[in-house]
Amino acid sequence: MDFELTEDQATIRAAVAELAGKFGDEYWLDKDEAHEFPTEFYDAFAKGGWLGITTPEEYGGHGFGITEASILLEEVSASGGGMNAASSMHLSIFGMHPVIVHGSEELKRRTLPRIVNGDLHVCFGVTEPGAGLDTTKITTFAKRDGDHYVVNGRKVWISKAMESEKVLLLTRTTKFEDAKKKTDGLTLFLTDLDRDHVDIRPIRKMGRNAVTSNELFIDNLRIPVEDRVGAEGQGFKYILDGLNPERMLVAAEALGLGRAALKRAVRYGNEREVFGRPIGMNQGLQFPLADSLARLDAAELALRKATWLYDNGKPCGREANTAKYLCADAGFQAADRALQTHGGMGYSEEYHVARYFREARLLRIAPLSQEMVLNYLGSHVLGLPRSY
Repeated sequence: MDFELTEDQATIRAAVAELAGKFGDEYWLDKDEAHEFPTEFYDAFAKGGWLGITTPEEYGGHGFGITEASILLEEVSASGGGMNAASSMHLSIFGMHPVIVHGSEELKRRTLPRIVNGDLHVCFGVTEPGAGLDTTKITTFAKRDGDHYVVNGRKVWISKAMESEKVLLLTRTTKFEDAKKKTDGLTLFLTDLDRDHVDIRPIRKMGRNAVTSNELFIDNLRIPVEDRVGAEGQGFKYILDGLNPERMLVAAEALGLGRAALKRAVRYGNEREVFGRPIGMNQGLQFPLADSLARLDAAELALRKATWLYDNGKPCGREANTAKYLCADAGFQAADRALQTHGGMGYSEEYHVARYFREARLLRIAPLSQEMVLNYLGSHVLGLPRSY
């Protein structure tokens, strides 16, 4: 076992930390309060070539693995940008994996270089109000009409739809009741988000307000066959390819956010004096922060194992889910304890830990809940009866 970062990985960590550090907490607070996309931040990372970290070199990227991507997003989140920062680029960094692996050469040439240079924003349209995490039960339907498909349906919790030109859209091309297997008959497209046929409605939410979450109402959206990713009916298999990496990247973002919160809490514990001494001297405050440090460090080890397995072509479902579970819990606990350390001031926006708290809470429910992770580990790893 070698726990030391490679030279490339160490360079990535340092360079990303330096660039992200140019956008301080006040920048993110202002963007969050104004519900305004962090264009300056996104453009800086696009200009630096970071959006293409995992995209193959022939399409303008760097061709690195998920380990390097996780280091990047951890540092972005740890800078204080949290989920507002990470979500602005998350899909660009790895969300196009199904297109890279299964898309036509023409589709890849047409879209991937634009994603790498930051010119093309894409959102991911899977979740529906009536299906939730039961993806096979989606009802958005694409009906073949000559050299096009005509799509009707509804999607929910679609991040960045307001800013996006295209959508990676999962539909049914065979109704659930007519499919031989429940995972059959799902088809994936990368296509234009045509506002004449897609009504986008932002969702008012608790946090991460610099990046929108939206409902999509799709009415007779015409999609050319050339925008289909791979074969008709195989979309479920294609999106599965990206689930483990997504869980690792979300774990990295949770880890970074926990580090940011802990850093704030330690600073306040050293600086704030009550009863004639720094409050960090009190074990009632010091021990929870030390405990969070240990839990973040342990969660990071689980994450590093998961990304190493993936990058080396080994099975990693158990490890990816474990990393997501542990990092999300450790990150939220650190944010909660940071807020508690600040006392009443933690409830204000002045010290930023309230924003960290809101964003860290998101990671215990998205992209899948902690309970669904335990369902996976219980049935797929422990061999217990499936409960859903």
